[in-house]
Amino acid sequence: MQEFELISHFFKGRGVARKDVSLSIGDDAALINVPENCQLAVTTDTLVEGVHFFNDIDPKALGYRSLAVNLSDLAAMGAEPAWISVALTLPKAEAQWLEQFTQGMHEIAEYYNVQIVGGDTTQGPLTISICAKGFVPNGCALTRSGAKNGDWIFVTGSLGDAGLAIDSKYGKVTLTEPQFNAANKAFDFPTPQVAAGQMLRCKATSCIDISDGLIADIGHICQMSGVGAKLFAENIPLAATVKAVLPQEHALNYALTYGDEYQLLFTVPEEHRTTVEMTLKQYGVELSCVGQITNHVGSVELTLNGKPFTLEQAGFEHFNDK
Repeated sequence: MQEFELISHFFKGRGVARKDVSLSIGDDAALINVPENCQLAVTTDTLVEGVHFFNDIDPKALGYRSLAVNLSDLAAMGAEPAWISVALTLPKAEAQWLEQFTQGMHEIAEYYNVQIVGGDTTQGPLTISICAKGFVPNGCALTRSGAKNGDWIFVTGSLGDAGLAIDSKYGKVTLTEPQFNAANKAFDFPTPQVAAGQMLRCKATSCIDISDGLIADIGHICQMSGVGAKLFAENIPLAATVKAVLPQEHALNYALTYGDEYQLLFTVPEEHRTTVEMTLKQYGVELSCVGQITNHVGSVELTLNGKPFTLEQAGFEHFNDK
């Protein structure tokens, strides 16, 4: 299968067709109409085999995951996702693999009403680069730089299963097949918190998606905002599998330091706390208050039931088995 045949068969004319796209796949560039009084939000992520995913990952899961991690970045900005371009590097063009890969990508794109408007294909080591674009009303974008002393720190969903699945693949922890499948679903099929991000506009003072681990990512907020943070480990929402198979302190290590969660971590001032809690819970978003912003610039303090708590590791690098 040649390049243009591949593009025509698996991408052109498939999936969502948005009215704001004037010209899509087939020309030198796409033409898109951005809504009035909105800013364009743009993010790019690259996933490399053996670095960001295992080589035995199901191709449908890989297609889904590749787009999900980009949509999560838009969610963290409070943006509505709309368009993506895909740069796909393949060792060889296998029709069966591509059918499953694009099926996973088209399924999540359809769910979030996102149109694939262009990209590129080339031959080489398996690599997927996606540029996702969305829009947010002027002045309403969420950033990492607005947290203030006294703000409450919240996280959506639950944490820990993705890291548990990774360590299981490396043989660092033993899981039954049902336990592994449950944990691995969090890694293969992360759920970008797009609706939650939009509901946080004008209420949250800062926001980030958890891709590097909660401790690392609250550190990014502290650095950009010029503040510190105090985290209450007993309030960390542990995922079901990690909670079931590990003692609390070990489970907390996964939840706090392992990446690939793609939940939202955000700060809310006292005056908006009740509104945010009620609004997100009304729409079925799991929400936990896990700490508070302090004026100790750059310091991230961690306690467990009121006592200092030390982690087994300070952070997590994707697929680093050292």
